[in-house]
Amino acid sequence: MVIKLHHLKPNEGATKGKKRVARGDRGRGGKTAGRGTKGTGARGNVPAGFEGGQVPLQRRQPKLGGFNNPNRVEYAVINVAKLDAEFDDGDVVTTDVLVDRGLVKAKRPVKVLAHGDLTKALTVKVDKMSAAAVTKITDAGGSVD
Repeated sequence: MVIKLHHLKPNEGATKGKKRVARGDRGRGGKTAGRGTKGTGARGNVPAGFEGGQVPLQRRQPKLGGFNNPNRVEYAVINVAKLDAEFDDGDVVTTDVLVDRGLVKAKRPVKVLAHGDLTKALTVKVDKMSAAAVTKITDAGGSVD
């Protein structure tokens, strides 16, 4: 038998019936039915988000978001460890080569960062490099343009 959604039901004793309030003035839930006496709350039309006169959460939040710099430059980053794994000794690494090999996305300037180790002498010609990446490339016998 295939179990379908309409076959499912909670275990015995897992659910309780709805509390029937306002059934006489004796016992729990009678007379004012847990709503207190008089006022908006007793009459059943409290607006959504009303916090009893406190400034509501919606109005406490800042009206405007932050600042998005329209001139921000998003770089496609690559680490020297990836260059070490993907290229051979003496290779020339350019933005076009990186895009062709699928290492960075096109349409973005490329920045080389210094995470990892570099053991091969590479000639790197990209848009930007961190200072630590430059030292790693030159220490490995490579050159930077």
